[in-house]
Amino acid sequence: MKIERVSVVETVLSVRDLEVAFLSGHGRSQVVNGISFDVNPGETLAIVGESGSGKSVTSLAITRLLDTRSSEVKGQILLNERDLTVLPEREMRKVRGGEIGMIFQEPMTSLNPVLPVGRQLSETLVLHRKMSVSEARAETVRLFDRVSIPAAATRLDDFPHQFSGGMRQRVMIAMALACRPKLLIADEPTTALDVTIQAEILQLLRQLQAEEQMSILFITHDMGVVAEIAHRTLVMFRGNLVEHGDTVDIFHEPKNNYTRTLLAAVPRLGSMTGTSEPAHFVLPLQDQQALPPQTPETSSTRKLTIEKAATVLEVRDLVTRFDINNGFLGRLGGRVHAVENISFNLKAGETLSVVGESGCGKSTTGRSIMRLEHPLSGEIVVDGQDLMKCSAAELRKARTKMQMIFQDPYASLNPRIRIGDAIAEPMLLHGMTSRRESKDRVAQLLREVGLLPDMMRRFPHEFSGGQRQRISIARALAVRPKLIIADEAVSALDVSVKAQVVNLMLDLQKGMNLSYLFISHDMAVVERISHRVAVMYLGEIVEIGPRASIFGNPTHPYTKRLLSAVPVPEPRERGKRPAPPIRELPSPIRPPNYIAPKREYREVSVGHVCQEWDRSEWAQ
Repeated sequence: MKIERVSVVETVLSVRDLEVAFLSGHGRSQVVNGISFDVNPGETLAIVGESGSGKSVTSLAITRLLDTRSSEVKGQILLNERDLTVLPEREMRKVRGGEIGMIFQEPMTSLNPVLPVGRQLSETLVLHRKMSVSEARAETVRLFDRVSIPAAATRLDDFPHQFSGGMRQRVMIAMALACRPKLLIADEPTTALDVTIQAEILQLLRQLQAEEQMSILFITHDMGVVAEIAHRTLVMFRGNLVEHGDTVDIFHEPKNNYTRTLLAAVPRLGSMTGTSEPAHFVLPLQDQQALPPQTPETSSTRKLTIEKAATVLEVRDLVTRFDINNGFLGRLGGRVHAVENISFNLKAGETLSVVGESGCGKSTTGRSIMRLEHPLSGEIVVDGQDLMKCSAAELRKARTKMQMIFQDPYASLNPRIRIGDAIAEPMLLHGMTSRRESKDRVAQLLREVGLLPDMMRRFPHEFSGGQRQRISIARALAVRPKLIIADEAVSALDVSVKAQVVNLMLDLQKGMNLSYLFISHDMAVVERISHRVAVMYLGEIVEIGPRASIFGNPTHPYTKRLLSAVPVPEPRERGKRPAPPIRELPSPIRPPNYIAPKREYREVSVGHVCQEWDRSEWAQ
């Protein structure tokens, strides 16, 4: 089955023999090697590849946003038959925002934090469309309505921090569409978004494209998103174009080994149906960089072992709130109810995944367990010890039993410390080894996470993203913990690197009997790595149970909404699912005197419980 194609009269964008090199004191580094492609009217062309493949640099070269002092661009870039490479900068400024709109990955860094969003968009209209201030404000309301921002007229004077991530991205789309561009360049516009918000943004782009007959150059490393939105796909690897064709053909008849590797690493929701145990991603032999294969265990044996295992973590009625002080005297104006009366346990060798949208409280839960945040009440029992009753010295010692892996490994590693010293530091701090012995222990840890011992003298910037995450895992294992809290540990990684790191975590769990609290919004990865799943909404667990039961028989409407929003990496299924309803996550801020209601739960099946919900709230 072929995706219906748009009739083509002429190309909107034509790129010929594009080369990009970066210039530095160390010489010339070629990052894009003579690629050529066209974007037709009303068509979406996806450029895919891992970090460092040159896809984002290609988009910056097209819009001439690369610094001419440190980069060199060769080739032809024709927009409606006009060569952008020879345009004067004054003319190019008219093209940007006028004929070409651009959406960047992180809207918070693209929007001015000290200006209201309405004013930022109005300035574009005044500059490019020569509108008066009043006309621009009225058009801004219309554009906000068009991208489905609720109560658009009342939000013009709000600042970027007052919007959720999904709503900020809608503002960026409205700004990109303000001057009715013929070409929209979207550079990883959904990578940082939750799965439900991602589905809404993709639906919005498809709708706007159909209305305006707009062309889209969509840059991503998410093959599920490609299947949802792209007519044609261009695959890049290390600056080279390795494959280019119809999206259906790319997915079903890939010609290049790298394309096959990308597709093999895509987590597919439903691929674990009929199994009760987590399972590795199947990758080509050259991409397997984890531990040697472990002794195989049958699912029944493994399940029986976990059921009889000791409880490593027990959380009871955990409450974490943050005070909001405002006014001249800093009086208490309200509280953020980040975590509200949640309870669960975790056994040795088990993985419990906590899922939900940004702001649901899942990361605060992990940080509260580590006592990086200060819970208001509840019990946190780790290996028989209640951390809520620990002194500072006792808490420090207790943290050898539990460690945390953060989302961004580069931000969590000191850039001025060699990675060998970073891994050895917790062992030395807790007196678990001497400085002389620590070198051998670091070498062993590096081997366990699939790295070479001689890498210990390198600095963090000398490693790829996937390697840095392996280093973070090695550092977490240094104190021989029983529990690891992984907070979005693979969310920022490319698809094939993500698969390698998940495989590594599964190997380490079997070899060391580790317990994981896996915090994520990636439902397809969660399905592959989990034994049990807890779904959080507005600080509360609304559904919890065995992975097979949660994915096979979701009961709460919020769980169903999360699962229905996961992109299907099958282009032939595009358009067959109903469009997701637009629903902004309500605010968790409550008045100071607010008393949380007592929740009722019912058992769906053995170990699977679901919170009773207000039928009127979830009617749509």
